[in-house]
Amino acid sequence: MEPNLTVTRSGSGASPTPTEPGPVVERADVPPQPPGESQPPDIAPTPAPGARSNAGVIATARIHPPARSLRERLPVHGLPSVHGLPGVHGLPGLHGPRGADHRPTPEGAHLDRSVVVLHDVTKVYPNGKAALRDVDLFVPEGDFVFLVGPSGAGKSTLIKLLIRDELATRGEVVLDGEDLARLPRRQVARVRRKIGTVFQDFKLLPTKSVRENVAFALEVTGTPRGRIGPAVERVLALVGLSAQAAQFPSQLSGGEQQRTAIARALVHDPRIIIADEPTGNLDPSLTDSILQLLFDANARGTTVVVATHDRGLLQRWHRRTVGLEHGKLVFDA
Repeated sequence: MEPNLTVTRSGSGASPTPTEPGPVVERADVPPQPPGESQPPDIAPTPAPGARSNAGVIATARIHPPARSLRERLPVHGLPSVHGLPGVHGLPGLHGPRGADHRPTPEGAHLDRSVVVLHDVTKVYPNGKAALRDVDLFVPEGDFVFLVGPSGAGKSTLIKLLIRDELATRGEVVLDGEDLARLPRRQVARVRRKIGTVFQDFKLLPTKSVRENVAFALEVTGTPRGRIGPAVERVLALVGLSAQAAQFPSQLSGGEQQRTAIARALVHDPRIIIADEPTGNLDPSLTDSILQLLFDANARGTTVVVATHDRGLLQRWHRRTVGLEHGKLVFDA
């Protein structure tokens, strides 16, 4: 699409009618020039009273770039990431609610892969309840985000959209470059393999041991058997459960069950870990040790989103925090 260009001609000849009047610029800082000397290049000569001007053409250009949808603005793998630049978590107009303190992308920001992009997302359930309204959110690769808000704020709905348990009523949900609304059903399992999910109630299989629970996450994806054993042992060592590998969930403490769930989420090297109230059912003394496992995963390069209503976590751990209230994103700091 060609930009709009307004040109105003002075002097003899026909003059097109401008679509919009140009600004009047007065230069008090430029002294008048003696006769015969040239004027500064950006100042038009002033004709004598009654004389016709031969000033030529004075062009005033107003460039109006064509509006583009989010999909057109996305590169192949998502919006430009500014991960690693202090205090920057998004792009102008795609970060937080309207009127929030948008952080601009610094000049020279590295273009990288985004993992999560929500643009103008609204979710209305069949009973008419609007769980999310006009949510814009950008999570660059390698970020760690706390998603906070009271019960009913929309945290669980947002997570369901990210793992494609639900589809947005309006707007776009993009995970690792994939528009989830346009994703064919046969491709859902492939995209979910990019996600490691940790639930508040662990969701372990009671008839399988710790080792078997973790291995099951690889078995269902068709991972060759020869690769499953070493991968399982590696993540059990990471979460400190090598000694409990043969035990069943009923024999584990709450903290050990959650560490098993985190090991299961990590074993297939996901692009993103989404943890829904991972410390909600744990003794407060275990909270920090569980979160440390997620911080360690983030330090290895995995993007992490943790939904929580525990404000105490935010006071102890200073990480990016996105707040939801009544389905709307109210802060991002």
